[in-house]
Amino acid sequence: MRIVDYELYSVPPRWLFLRLETSDGLVGWGEPVVEGRSRTVRTAVQELLDGYLLGEDPLRIEDHWQTMYRGGFYRGGPVLMSAIAGIDQALWDIKGKHFGAPVYELLGGRARDRVRVYQWIGGDRPEGVAQAATKKVEEGFSALKMNATSELQHVDSPAAVAAAVERIARVREAVGPEVDIGVDFHGRASKSMAKRLVSALEPHEPMFVEEPVLPEHNDALAQVASRTSVPIATGERLFSRWDFKELFEQGVVDIVQPDLSHAGGITEVKKIAAMAAAYDVSMAPHCPLGPIALASCLQVDACSPNALIQEQSLDIHYNETRDVLHYLENRSEFAFDDGYVELPTEPGLGIDIDEERVRDNAGEVDWHNPVWRHEDGSVAEW
Repeated sequence: MRIVDYELYSVPPRWLFLRLETSDGLVGWGEPVVEGRSRTVRTAVQELLDGYLLGEDPLRIEDHWQTMYRGGFYRGGPVLMSAIAGIDQALWDIKGKHFGAPVYELLGGRARDRVRVYQWIGGDRPEGVAQAATKKVEEGFSALKMNATSELQHVDSPAAVAAAVERIARVREAVGPEVDIGVDFHGRASKSMAKRLVSALEPHEPMFVEEPVLPEHNDALAQVASRTSVPIATGERLFSRWDFKELFEQGVVDIVQPDLSHAGGITEVKKIAAMAAAYDVSMAPHCPLGPIALASCLQVDACSPNALIQEQSLDIHYNETRDVLHYLENRSEFAFDDGYVELPTEPGLGIDIDEERVRDNAGEVDWHNPVWRHEDGSVAEW
């Protein structure tokens, strides 16, 4: 069996799908994308497939991963690792189908029967969070996530802190103590503001605070963590086990959030999960993306004992024209029940992509995140 062909599809709302085909007719799907940089990642995927993998045996996944990563003198970063991630997902999809088993069965077997998920509320500039929280809890979700703030000055006013506290207070009042609330700082806070905010939010007992500082300032996490007992989560903008290594050695993170479409795919995130477990750190994969990315996350969650909870993009504010179920043949494959999703049982990634719908929707998708500016005209963190 050899890899003989591939196709790439840019589809709304902001996803890039890879279809990988073998000489015996097996098809694997991957989702290699950097949100807002899909055209760049597309080129990287083409370079890797044309340069290394066409004509090769798809079952030698570890060797292919090493070749794609170590075959270039310059390594890592969001573009290369996302390209590798999507190819890796497609290879595992093929391998699972070849052996007639879900991917997690090839990675040691399941460590759980279902995976807890959380639901986004509130949007980029969070508003209406209490009403949205009530609605989602009524739908059966037991865990929610919201942005803490909109843009922040490097040193912002007491009013900005008070507004963040009021938002989570309203959600906590609306849903009570039985529902978990993750609070995403989105890297919008400076070290100074992160220290103030984590202390101020603590009385409302967030499940975790996410990306309290930008990843380039992870050396400040010790200062932030010293101000609170709330678990610290980060990692969506780290791309390999080597990026996570320093974070583990600092001993200041409680939950890591590697992205299966950015951090080298199933092969690499399984290794990151194992590293995290050695440091008594949980994993909650980042996934505000499409169905292939989510299916890949669930395969790793299934066989990772320290998987805590899974992000998913149903009704997320980015999905304005298409949602996570739109490109599936069977839209019940991600049936959320009582705040959980059952493990996939079909071979490979466990989903059937509606190829006709993918082709009908494919085209130039030019999604970019907004550029926010402060009142003085300077660029703000989004």
